[in-house]
Amino acid sequence: MSLILVEENVGVPKYKQIVSSIEDGLTSGLLKKGDKLPSINSIKNKYSLSRDTVLTAFNELKTRGIVESISGKGYYVKSENIDVTQKIFLLFDELNAFKEDLYNSFLNNLGDNIQVDIFFHHFSSDMFRKLIYDSIGNYSYYIIMPANLRNTDIVIEKLPEDKVYILDQTNEELSKYPAIYQNFEDDIYYSLRQSLVLLNKYNKIVLLFPEKKQPQGMLIGFQKFRKSTNFQHEVINTLNDRELKKGEVYLILDDQNLIVLIKKIKEQRLKVGVDIGIISYNDTLLKEIVENGITTISTDFKAMGKRLAQMVLNNEQLKIENPNALIIRNSL
Repeated sequence: MSLILVEENVGVPKYKQIVSSIEDGLTSGLLKKGDKLPSINSIKNKYSLSRDTVLTAFNELKTRGIVESISGKGYYVKSENIDVTQKIFLLFDELNAFKEDLYNSFLNNLGDNIQVDIFFHHFSSDMFRKLIYDSIGNYSYYIIMPANLRNTDIVIEKLPEDKVYILDQTNEELSKYPAIYQNFEDDIYYSLRQSLVLLNKYNKIVLLFPEKKQPQGMLIGFQKFRKSTNFQHEVINTLNDRELKKGEVYLILDDQNLIVLIKKIKEQRLKVGVDIGIISYNDTLLKEIVENGITTISTDFKAMGKRLAQMVLNNEQLKIENPNALIIRNSL
């Protein structure tokens, strides 16, 4: 019995008949994981098809994760799960508590039969490039968090333009792609303006800005606030060897340095919200509790994940700025 069956005048596109034949082979047990499929040329010649017709069928199965191509050898069964209708490549910079919220929200709103493979580039341009190049042709959609890496457009342009979504940070070079993103410049500026009454009890605002990981928009928004208020300010890139002084308020962009700051405050016998103010970026449940509550500037990561899922499911080619909020707590 032939594995592939393609018939004339049955009202089903011939590439779909090839896909169905392979699905039927997997369902019946005729095909197993690791089995080699008939070659493109053998199917093409047997049924007088164009090469593109056969390739379209194999590419559909490939993007669903059912088959894989091995250079110089052909196509093989990679998975027996024919229920997967789409595979999504999701590239994060790193995983932390709030991005886990984003990820879980995205998964929960996608629905069934969609497989998401998550990867992390850890702010490495080489890793970013390798992960994307290795993924080309294997996925239905590519969702990419470029962070503040440079020249990511040169890498991303190797992917099908209509299959790419940009997440969290975008820039002018990536403007042709749909995106759901944070406006870091405005979020910092307007949140600090909103908290000005509370900030006025402090003498100086200090931004801890490690440039390797943080968006430039944050620094621009901070400088914009400083110029509009003449507030005494300082930008530092580390808390190492720093002696805290009463009357300082710190804007901390990552959780590790937040812990370091709180530890220093305790070591110097100072009091959070009285001697030293704290504003942290990105809200978590823990920040509601630590030191009776840490003030945060945060986007809604659950809303971001939900809206991203809707964009993918509906193939929406939009640019959406995710909502942001200042949450005032005792640390200010």
